[in-house]
Amino acid sequence: MSAAQPSPDPAHSAKLFADVAERSSRLMGEFLQRQAAGKGLDYSDEFGIVRAFGDLTARMLAEPWKLAEMQTKMFWDQVALWQSTMLRALGGSAAPVAEPSKGDNRFREPDWEDLFLFDYFKQSYLIAARHLQDTVASVGGLPEETRKKVAFYTRQYIDALSPSNFALTNPQVLRETLQSGGQNLLRGLNNLLADIERGGISMTDEKAFKVGVNVATTPGKVVFQTDLMQLIQYAPSTATVFRQPLLVIPPWINKYYVLDLREKNSFVRWALSEGHTVFVVSWVNPGEGQSGKAFEDYMLEGPLAALDAIGRATGETRVNLVGYCLGGTLLGAMLAWMAAKKDARAASATFFASLLDFSIPGELGVFIDEAQVENLERRMGERGYLEGSEMAATFNMLRANDLVWSFVVNNYLLGRDPFPFDLLYWNSDSTRMPAKMHSFYLRNMYLGNRLKEAGGIVLAGIPIDLRKIALPAYFVSPVEDHIAPWKSTYLGARLLSGPARFVLGGSGHIAGIINPPSSGKYGYWTNEALPESAEAWQAQAARHDGSWWNDWREWIARLNGSDRVPARTPGDGALPAIEDAPGSYVSVR
Repeated sequence: MSAAQPSPDPAHSAKLFADVAERSSRLMGEFLQRQAAGKGLDYSDEFGIVRAFGDLTARMLAEPWKLAEMQTKMFWDQVALWQSTMLRALGGSAAPVAEPSKGDNRFREPDWEDLFLFDYFKQSYLIAARHLQDTVASVGGLPEETRKKVAFYTRQYIDALSPSNFALTNPQVLRETLQSGGQNLLRGLNNLLADIERGGISMTDEKAFKVGVNVATTPGKVVFQTDLMQLIQYAPSTATVFRQPLLVIPPWINKYYVLDLREKNSFVRWALSEGHTVFVVSWVNPGEGQSGKAFEDYMLEGPLAALDAIGRATGETRVNLVGYCLGGTLLGAMLAWMAAKKDARAASATFFASLLDFSIPGELGVFIDEAQVENLERRMGERGYLEGSEMAATFNMLRANDLVWSFVVNNYLLGRDPFPFDLLYWNSDSTRMPAKMHSFYLRNMYLGNRLKEAGGIVLAGIPIDLRKIALPAYFVSPVEDHIAPWKSTYLGARLLSGPARFVLGGSGHIAGIINPPSSGKYGYWTNEALPESAEAWQAQAARHDGSWWNDWREWIARLNGSDRVPARTPGDGALPAIEDAPGSYVSVR
């Protein structure tokens, strides 16, 4: 340790130790009370993991030569690594036997490569991980559902055992421990106990943000509300606006303001600057009182009620619609319902990372089969809803290294506070799912994939058919999206009968959509045609620099034309203002 390093403060260490001891004692007491009340751990195989790996083991035992082959290959790779490590220890140089994949941030610290011992830990782990995954993937005869489940949970196991996740094999943690006299580990234990109390890993400094103060700050008014949503109309930022208003339907898995985070990345603020009259649905965080709300209630009391309100507020009968993720799925279903009812108020539809065809559910499909849905329905039946934190944990597992283990290292091993990040603050602001709605959604969309079938779903007594949707549609989907895989959203674009444009953005489900032109990041791909397969579309697509927002701007401007009207002020129309944006529904956690 350098002489310039400050000595650990004994008083500060004593206070940390006292905090840890107090928290530990309280949590242990709560645990013992739960055990006494019969609320201990549930060891049932709710996710079907034991069953899946039991099938895998049986198949592997039937083909022992494959296991022997894997062991032999891994042995020789480890021999090669040992030889290269010895060469480096003697002052020589050697090419790596295994390297992290592009974008793997676990080993970005220079010490993982510069110090031969830690380079050995890293490469040995990568070799074992590669062979384990290859072996699991090579086992034949497994049902597709079991194969996906085994591959997913094998990756979770491998990610958990990374040397970066342990104090003694992470050079950054060791250095911090030596320099601080171990105070980082004491702070980390304190952070761990605090997270146990709050029921989840802290991903950002939540005290750094406040809705309506430094996120969701675009000026506006709540002009209408139902039991499920508040409708926000935003103050214009141009003297004139397009005649046709814009209605945005966010998902109700988290709060609406992902589209209005900070000024520099707010889609709402940007759309206002482009001359749109912007309305946004702010969904309520449902409780026991909304447990009976169905998917069709979200349609009737959500965007359909919003269209009625927008008509009264502006006098317009045609509205451009935007749906994001689950909000886009609802938008597609609603447009099909409107087509059956000969309701022509929708002028265009834009789908942000939205599934209409659930043929390729991605890794979320690992969590959705008949047995798991039944278990989930049983849990939801006890309280009337699915707790938002449970769904958030599922989504975090899809990117465990980025959304779980990186915070384990930062918060618990390095003993640091999470960095303030608006996207992660929003990500932690999850909402509950009403039992009736969520069961309908899982069974009809994911399990049955009935939305894509003509008459496969009935809403408010009307069988719907997506092929009856004949208006212009714009689909954008990020290439790295783990929640709504772009090849599945592409299939949805081909279901509609009107002119459809598909755009492939960079990055993932959130960052790929919240990508303002000023960021200059990621780029996007376009193709004027919609060939039968996503692969064919991609092969012929042209790449463009910058944000796909620029492409959407041109698309929506062509539809709107030159017809503009004086800017509309919220509350000046037939609908008086109820309260200032962001409204009261968004504040209920």
